[in-house]
Amino acid sequence: MGDAQSLRRALVLYGSETGNAQDVAEEMGRLAERLRFDTEVAELNAVSLKQLLQHELVLIAISTTGQGDLPPNSQVFWKALRSARLRPGCLQRMRFASFGLGDTSYPKYNWAHRKLYNRLVQLGAQPVCDRGESDEQHPEGIDGSFLPWTTALRNSLLTEYPLPEGTEPIPDNVLLDPKWLLEFADTTKTPEENGQVRIHDNGESSDIPSPDLLKIPGGLTASVSSITRVTPDTHWQDVRHLKLDIDGSRPYVPGDVLTIYPKNFPSDVDQFLTTMDWLPIADRPIRFKSSSASVSPTARLPVPNLSSTSTTTLRQLLTNHLDILSIPRRSFFAQLAHYTDDQFHKDRLMEFTDPEYIDELYDYTTRPRRSILEVLQEFESVKIPWQRVCSIIPSLRGRQFSIASSMTEGPATESEGRSTRVELLIAIVKYKTIIKRIRQGVATRYIASFAPGQKITVTLSRGGLGVTQKELDRPVVMIGPGTGVAPMRALIQQRIQWREESQQAHETAAKDLLFFGCRNAESDYFFKDEWESLVNNGAPLEVFAAFSRDQRQKVYVQDIIRQQSALVYDAVVDKNGIIYICGSSGKMPQAVREALIEGFQEHGSLSRDDAEAYLVALEKGGRYRQETW
Repeated sequence: MGDAQSLRRALVLYGSETGNAQDVAEEMGRLAERLRFDTEVAELNAVSLKQLLQHELVLIAISTTGQGDLPPNSQVFWKALRSARLRPGCLQRMRFASFGLGDTSYPKYNWAHRKLYNRLVQLGAQPVCDRGESDEQHPEGIDGSFLPWTTALRNSLLTEYPLPEGTEPIPDNVLLDPKWLLEFADTTKTPEENGQVRIHDNGESSDIPSPDLLKIPGGLTASVSSITRVTPDTHWQDVRHLKLDIDGSRPYVPGDVLTIYPKNFPSDVDQFLTTMDWLPIADRPIRFKSSSASVSPTARLPVPNLSSTSTTTLRQLLTNHLDILSIPRRSFFAQLAHYTDDQFHKDRLMEFTDPEYIDELYDYTTRPRRSILEVLQEFESVKIPWQRVCSIIPSLRGRQFSIASSMTEGPATESEGRSTRVELLIAIVKYKTIIKRIRQGVATRYIASFAPGQKITVTLSRGGLGVTQKELDRPVVMIGPGTGVAPMRALIQQRIQWREESQQAHETAAKDLLFFGCRNAESDYFFKDEWESLVNNGAPLEVFAAFSRDQRQKVYVQDIIRQQSALVYDAVVDKNGIIYICGSSGKMPQAVREALIEGFQEHGSLSRDDAEAYLVALEKGGRYRQETW
């Protein structure tokens, strides 16, 4: 069997921006492992094309970002794959299966996956099963299409790669060993750990994450200049205008993104430590060790921002690295079932992993937004071995925010001598669920705790709007309801700045149009004074706002676009303008699209089909750009 085993090597790759494709890849990795493949999971950028041919099977999970692009952690790989020097048939030894994560509210639904799949096939790679695709708008989320697809994948793999005589797949009820475990870094106990438990004071005043800076690859240090609430205290939503000064000169353009890396609060970390009975060892130094000699020393650690040589503690891990308040995935329940002796709990946990009960899992986790910590408090018989915690609880990920300002210099800093000002508009997530519990967003709760002068770690990355100075002579039509106005403000400021630099007179410039939507003129009309001041000072800008709750009949941004369809037509069609849409990815993008098509029909005397075709041509030509979240 040794020989057969050595021929079963699977490489599982992912291109992921928010982490969903990574979760899917890890699930695919477990599926391959149960079919006795020696499995490695990595991001697409981490592998060379040559490595694709060194594995019997390659499985890929990829999400689509921005205007049908591949996520940043797969761009290097994509560039290599598109090289004109590659010969047709050069990947004919590669066997693969791929799954795409998309969102039908985007015009370029699942494009990244389709481009990648088609290019691999073009170079001779052979799919072992039909490609799979999920839709963010599906009522059951990714699992709605991923589960049926994994069943088909498993059947294909068992047919294509039959197991040797007498060997069976590893059953689902057998626990897979993680590649990395935790161990104590010290062999001697300090008095503190000898039964004396260190308890944090959880008075409201001290329940704020420590201000230590996180070590993040490519991380930049930012200082909080100010954080102001811009909605009245009586308004249902708390929206903050955050101003940060980043050390050094850091160029960015409208549409670019700032990532903030959240931390968990001490009270939640203490609850977790208490629930798991880990308080006595919470502050002992620990480190990673590979679980077997076959684990490659370069194999990816389950926590991205730690190295195999660094030491940490359980308290630090739970504060800075593990997402204990996230909504658990199906695979989480499968693992928990191994760590309880209570038969009722075990059966209930296993029920949640059964594809037949996908509705029940959704009702228990997603609808009430139940967190991992709450699940562990409910299933109190479950005790996770601390050595395995990093393979059971997902990593805390940075949260991305569209920048709401054009690049300007901030105050001088001691270390770099200069700084770059970045502004964000952030809705603080806080609401009651159907089980009457207050829910808070992990990142926005952390952000709401910021104080002026505080230093945090951030990263800057390119966005998908593709704004350039070359387009200054064309008008732009900006549609950004709610906090979707953030990148539009950056664009407006940047275009004014560019006009001043090129000494282009306001009077001769074509007018830009901004369509904004919110609930009330008095409560959440963001940057209202700024728009009025710009218009009064002769900026080539017209602003149209829709207030959905200020009159009996609800008025949305798409209704205002219909009212102003002649202006939109003139800007886009007659003056060769560009459309930008930003904001929530639910129904808004589709409703706006519909309003634009109707306007093209009316003012261009076009049939419905021709108006739709015109919009598609705008997309293909890069004149219809969408960034929704």
